[in-house]
This record gives sequence, C-alpha cells and structure tokens, in this order.
Amino acid sequence: MGVGQAHELEMAMNRVGKWDAALVKQLSTGDNLAWVRNVLKGIWEAKEANHVIDCCADPFLPEGWKVEEHQKGVPIKWTESLVTLYIADDQKDGKWMKGDVLREVLKSQRVLNANVLDFLLKHPELIPEEWKTQRVYFWGTIYRDSDGDLYVRFLCWYGDGWFWRYDWLGVDWGVSYPAAVLASSHCGLGHCVLN
Repeated sequence: MGVGQAHELEMAMNRVGKWDAALVKQLSTGDNLAWVRNVLKGIWEAKEANHVIDCCADPFLPEGWKVEEHQKGVPIKWTESLVTLYIADDQKDGKWMKGDVLREVLKSQRVLNANVLDFLLKHPELIPEEWKTQRVYFWGTIYRDSDGDLYVRFLCWYGDGWFWRYDWLGVDWGVSYPAAVLASSHCGLGHCVLN
C-alpha cells in the first residue's frame, strides 16, 4: 500500500469515527483484514452482532458474598444509546452523598443490574470511550459481604483495560460516580420496563 492509499484509509476512518488505536491494531491482527476483504468482495456476508443481555439471569456472585437485591429485567439488546449515566443533584457542584442515600434516590430510575456490567467486561469494545474517566455503577444489583456490609459493583478503566471493583454503600458518591440507567427511549425485547 502506498502513502496515498494509507492516507485515504486514514481519512475514511476519521470520517466514520470511532477508530481508536486499539481498534486499528485489532484490524491489523491475524486474518482480520482478509475477513474485511472477503465481505467487500461479496464472498462473505457481514451481519450486525446480536448483543442481547439477559437481565433476568442470576448475577455473578463474588466468593463469600450474597445477593441482597437484584432487580431483574427483560432481555435488552446493547446499543451505545442504551445507557444514560445518571448523576443525582446532590452529587453535582462539588457535593457528595452517601451510597445508602443515593440508593433511595435511584429507586425512581431504571437502574441497570450487574449482568450488564459483566456483559460489557466480556465485550469491552462496546464500552463508550467517555466512560474511561468515570466509575460507572450498576445499582440494580446490591451485594452483602460476609461481614454484613452492602456493596455495589462498578466498571472502571485502569491502566490499559476495563475492570470491575466495588464500593461500600457507606462511602460518598460524587459527580464522577454515575449510575448506569436504561435510557428512556429504550425498551427491552418486547417490554419497556425493568422489574
């Protein structure tokens, strides 16, 4: 490939957006370019991935923990616009609020459970880039550890990858600690509410 073709490819990637260094590296790994070529030549057919999350399933259970509350929901198909990051008024403008108080505030929201978190960890390429600067909490699943303390898990970017961690409901939540909620424009597959 000449310099002109490389530049044309770069311009096309910039035009369609969402091409970061990791995705370009993935494209150039193994036989990925051969697959793309075969799709473009009509040899293979590309189909949209069916990323359905079973929000009704039992959640992942860390060793020694119990599920205190798990808001089951209908299956949902992942799209980038599926999730809104919700920040309560008392988390804004330099204010902080206790997790147990925030939990009560979030009862009026369609919070997503830990099944969505675990799905995203299996498909990190789907996680929005802007989430890297925040801890995204999945309040639809509350855990109790062996000491009786309540925790909620969150998704975070650390170093060069995505991980889950947890926070005790007795700590403070600020503006960088949003809750993942179902966007009002989205429904599950056949239903529009989480149970």
